[in-house]
Amino acid sequence: MTTHADVAPRPLVSVGSIPALLVCLAAPAFFVLEQPWLGWVLLAAGLAIAFLIERDGVRAKAPSLTRDLSLIAVGMLIVSVIPLKAELDNLAMVRFTLALGGAVLVPYVISRWVYRDRAIAFPWRGGGRWTFWQWGWLVLVLVLGWLILPFYFITSDVYLNWPVVDTPDLIARLFVGVGAVGIWDELFFICTCFALLRRHFADLSANALQAIVFVSFLWELGYQAWGPLLTIPFALLQALIFLKTRSLGYVVTVHLLFDAVVFGVLVHAHSPGMLDAIFLV
Repeated sequence: MTTHADVAPRPLVSVGSIPALLVCLAAPAFFVLEQPWLGWVLLAAGLAIAFLIERDGVRAKAPSLTRDLSLIAVGMLIVSVIPLKAELDNLAMVRFTLALGGAVLVPYVISRWVYRDRAIAFPWRGGGRWTFWQWGWLVLVLVLGWLILPFYFITSDVYLNWPVVDTPDLIARLFVGVGAVGIWDELFFICTCFALLRRHFADLSANALQAIVFVSFLWELGYQAWGPLLTIPFALLQALIFLKTRSLGYVVTVHLLFDAVVFGVLVHAHSPGMLDAIFLV
């Protein structure tokens, strides 16, 4: 289905970039600095400025920046109500399910049934059958993850941001949790944040803005130390791949392969000897 973002010229930078940047900067306030009040102020300022810009009315058939930023703000607010420290007990898993699920579902419901503009969609298959380069990229993701992630997690000690997994039950819970969060990342950061920002800004700008939100979330989740050197390019590449393939299924597959290596590294780091034959570090 052709969207407004696909047919209308979108600026790299405009006056609307100011409120969009403020809304996206609420993410590091919430998830990096862990200062909720600052996040609330940035969201309120961004939405207020967007409203003032549009107070003379939105052009016919043009998307409303205020509405679209409000959907991103709602999602971030829902996620911000829970601590993102990785935990594997029943209560933590329920808490993550409700908060992360709500951050995707509530903006989707508001967009479709309140704003009635269908701004958020989840195109699972996209452009059809995968090409040779798509299969090749999946292999490369596994190789790069195998080479880089053990060195990152173990030499920086960031694996300690995840709980010890030394029993079959905990290992199973970690596997489910890592995969579920990986799927959610694509639903919220790409299909929600990036898609909404693309309605107003050129792909380059929209991608940079969504990466601020994406990387901030991953920071509190545990990808700290020099983790942004990995998570920033990953966030930007996932959006570019989505533009190329138009396939949620493909970007989810990429993410899950990457997370499969993350899972293996965490088990390896917490339980030395278990996977020594697989990883070099």
